[in-house]
Amino acid sequence: MVRKVLMYRQRLAAGLWATLIAFAGVALPAAAQQAPTQAQINAFKSLPPEQQQELLKQLGVGSAVATTPAPAAVTAPTLQPKEGMVDANGQALPAAPLVEVEPRLRAGDTLILDVAEIGAFPFTTPAQPVPNTKILPLTPEQIEANRVFTEFQTSVRSGNPYRLDRAGRLVLANQVTATLAGLTAEEAQERLNADPRLAGMTFSVKYLPVEPELKPFGYDLFTMVPTTFAPASDIPVPSNYVIGPGDTIELQLIGDSAGYYPLVVGRDGVVNLPELGPLAVAGLSYDAAKEKIEQQVSGQMIGTRANVSIGALRSIQVFVMGEAERPGSYTVSGLSSMTNALFASGGVREIGSLRTIRLMRGGKLVRQLDLYDMLLRGDTSGDARLLPGDVIFIPPVGATVTATGEVRRPAIYELKDGDTAAELLRLAGGLTPEADARTARVERVADQREHMAMTLDLSGGPGLDTRMQSGDVVQVDAIRDRLEGAVALMGHVHRSGRVQYRPGMRLTDLIGSMDELQPLADTHYVLIRRESGPTRIVSALSANLEAAFTAPGSDADVMLQSRDTVYVFDLATSRGRVIDPMLAELDRQSGANVPQQLVTISGRVKVPGNYPLEPGMTVSDLLRAGGGLDQAAFTGQAELTRHLTGGGSRRESQLLTVNLGAVLAGDAAADVQLQAFDQLVIQEMPEWEEQETITLVGEVRFPGQYPIRRGETLREIVKRAGGLTDLAFQAGAVFTREDLKLREQRQLDLLTERLQRDLASLSLQQAQSGEAGAAQAMSAGQQLLSELKSTQAVGRLVINLDEVLKSQPGAPTDIIARGGDALYIPRLAQEVTVLGEVQNSTSHLYREGFTRDD
Repeated sequence: MVRKVLMYRQRLAAGLWATLIAFAGVALPAAAQQAPTQAQINAFKSLPPEQQQELLKQLGVGSAVATTPAPAAVTAPTLQPKEGMVDANGQALPAAPLVEVEPRLRAGDTLILDVAEIGAFPFTTPAQPVPNTKILPLTPEQIEANRVFTEFQTSVRSGNPYRLDRAGRLVLANQVTATLAGLTAEEAQERLNADPRLAGMTFSVKYLPVEPELKPFGYDLFTMVPTTFAPASDIPVPSNYVIGPGDTIELQLIGDSAGYYPLVVGRDGVVNLPELGPLAVAGLSYDAAKEKIEQQVSGQMIGTRANVSIGALRSIQVFVMGEAERPGSYTVSGLSSMTNALFASGGVREIGSLRTIRLMRGGKLVRQLDLYDMLLRGDTSGDARLLPGDVIFIPPVGATVTATGEVRRPAIYELKDGDTAAELLRLAGGLTPEADARTARVERVADQREHMAMTLDLSGGPGLDTRMQSGDVVQVDAIRDRLEGAVALMGHVHRSGRVQYRPGMRLTDLIGSMDELQPLADTHYVLIRRESGPTRIVSALSANLEAAFTAPGSDADVMLQSRDTVYVFDLATSRGRVIDPMLAELDRQSGANVPQQLVTISGRVKVPGNYPLEPGMTVSDLLRAGGGLDQAAFTGQAELTRHLTGGGSRRESQLLTVNLGAVLAGDAAADVQLQAFDQLVIQEMPEWEEQETITLVGEVRFPGQYPIRRGETLREIVKRAGGLTDLAFQAGAVFTREDLKLREQRQLDLLTERLQRDLASLSLQQAQSGEAGAAQAMSAGQQLLSELKSTQAVGRLVINLDEVLKSQPGAPTDIIARGGDALYIPRLAQEVTVLGEVQNSTSHLYREGFTRDD
C-alpha cells in the first residue's frame, strides 16, 4: 500500500505547479503544463507570505507548505562523577558537571506517531469555486492516491500510543516493523523516514516518558566506588590477622639491648631476630606471632623485653569470578575482605546473585556472603577476610519476585528457597499506611505456562505464609479514597479538609462561625453532596448558612451524615468546577422513569447556570443557588418553563408565570415547587441600559463627558453644557459616532482583503505574460495596499451644527445622542493663509468684503 502511494506521488509531482496555475485561470503553453518554469516559481516565492496564503485560500489548496512538527526533546538527568569519588582502583575521579542527555528507547517504551505525505500541496478541490477561475478536476489517480494515503494515515493515528515489543521493535498498521531500541526519538524519526518501505511519507516521533521501571534491589551499590570501601593502611590490625610472607613486623627492644628493628617476613615464612636468629611466624595469627616473639626475647635476652607491632602489610592475589562486572585476578591489601574485592572488580552484574556470593579456598566453600544482610540490617559478619589465592565466585541470580504498589521500597528482590510473602514484605520495608493489605494481588506463571492471578491477605495469617515463586509480581493497592466516619468541608473557607463525624452533627458544628469563611463567601447557598444507602446513591441538598447561624439547631441548620461533602462558594467565580461533576453523577443515575435531577436559572442573576434539584426545592431556593438577583433584574414576574413527558411518547413544554415580587416578600403560595428540567428566566428591567456618555470638546462653556438620558438629543446636551462660547466656529464642528467608526473599519478591512487577492492574481499573470506595464501597475497597487492598511476609520457624521441647535424637538435635524458620540467645536479662525506661487507666502487677518485678489 505504501509503495502504491509513492508511485502515485511520483507520477503526479511533475504536474503539480501546472494544476495550481490552472486553478488561478492562467493560460499555459503546452510545454509549461508538465512542470513549472523558473519564472513561475520565483514569482510565487516573491509574494509576501500573507499574499501567498490568500492565493492558496482562493484556490482551496490549503497552506503553502505541509510541515511536520518536530518531536519534543525529552531529556533525563544522568549522574556524573562528583568531587571526592574514586574509581575501582582507588584513583580519584575528575569532577564533572551534571548534564542532561536525551534518553534512548528501550523495549516497552511508549511512542506517539504521526505521518504526513511528502509534497507541498495536497490534491484537493476548492471548497468554494472562485469567480473567473478555471478549475481542473482531480484525476482518478489523484483521487485514488488521496484515498490510499488517508486510510494509512488514519490507521497510524488510531494506533497511538505505540509500544515497542520485547525486541525493541515498532509494528506499524501495515505490519511494517522497524527496530528502534537504542535510538533517541529524533534518531527513530530519521530511521522511519529513511526506510524505503515507507518512502513518500514523513513521520514524526514523540517519546512519552513513563514512570521509572522497577529495578532489581541492591545493584546500585556498585554504581560508584565510595571511599569508605578503600582499604586503609593505618587501621588497627585485628588479632586474627594471619601473618604471611611480605608482612613487616616492627620489633622494639627495651632494656639492656634497646633498639628498633623492622623485620620483613621472608618467603620461607621466617623473620631474623637480632642476636637470636630466624624464627618461623608464617601462618600464625597476629596475637600468636606477637606472643611467640616476646617469649623468645624474654627467655634468651636477660634484662630485655620486646614490644611487637605490625608495620606495612603484604599484598595478596585473589580471584573474582562468575557474574562480576570485570572478572579476573586482583591484587589487594592483606586486610581486604570480600566486599573490597567485589568493589575492585566493579561489583555484581544484574544477572548475578547478591545473596549467595561464595568464598572458595582450596576448592572448598569457606563462607557465603549475603549482601542483603549488610544493605538491610548493617550486618557485616559474613564479610570474611581474604587470604592469598582465595576465589570469590558470584553465581547467577536465584528466584526473583517483584514487590510494587503500597510498599515502602518497591523493587525486584532475590529470594531464597522457601521464602514466603512475609519475608518479601520484610525485604520491601513493610507496607505503607495507605496500603490495603487484605486485597494484595499476585500475578504468577502457573505450571501450565499460563499467567494466573491470586489474592492474598497480607494483614496476617495464612496469607503471609504463602511461598513465593520466581517471577511472581505482588501488587499492593491503596485503600479506596472514600470518607468513612467523616465529613469534608471544601471551598471558600480558611481551613478545608476532613472532620470526624459525630452522630447528631449539624452544619454549624462543622463551620464553627462566620470567621471560618473567606471574604466574599456566599453565605446563602452552601451545597452538600450526600451518598445514601448501600448503593451510594448521590443526592444534593443546600443550606442557608446565614439562617443556620441565626437559629442553630433548627431545620435551617441541616443535619449532616457520614461521608457528606460540604462546599462553600464565593460570589466572584463560576461554580461549574464543583457543580458540573455532581450533575454528571446525577445524569448517570437517571433513567426512563427517573429523570435527571437538574434545574436551570438564567437571565439577570449573579451566577446563572444548571444546578442540582433538591427534594422540595422551590423558586426561592433556585434564586439562592444563582447568587440572587442583580441590579437589572425585573422583580415583577419571572418565566418558568416546565418540560413534561406526555404519556411517555413525547415531550411537551409548559410556560408558567411566577410572581417574583411575592416570592421575594416570602409568600409561600407564590413560591412554586420545582420539578426536573425546570428553567427559570429572570427578565431584565424594561429600558435598562448601561449608562452611556457623550463627549463635548472645544468651544462649549462646560466641556467634558455627559451622561445621556434615553432619547436625549444633541441639542439638549449642548444646552446642558451651557451652549457655545463667543469664539465657537460652528461651521467647522466635527461630530463622530462609534457605530459609524466600526462600520467604516469593516469596509476598509474588506477592501484591503479584496485588493490583496487582486494583487496576488496580478503577480502570477505578470510572471506569465512578462509585460512591462503590469510591473508598474503592480508597484502602484502595492503602494495603495500599504496606505490602505495604515488608514484608520474616523466615523465622522457630517452635520450642520447651526441647524441642529435651532431645530425643534422631533425635527429631522434634531440628532438623538448615542453612547460613544463626540462633538468637537473649534475656535473661530481670524486668518487667511496664502501659499504657492506668490512672492511672499504668508497669512493675513480676515476682513469682511475682501476678495481673493484683494
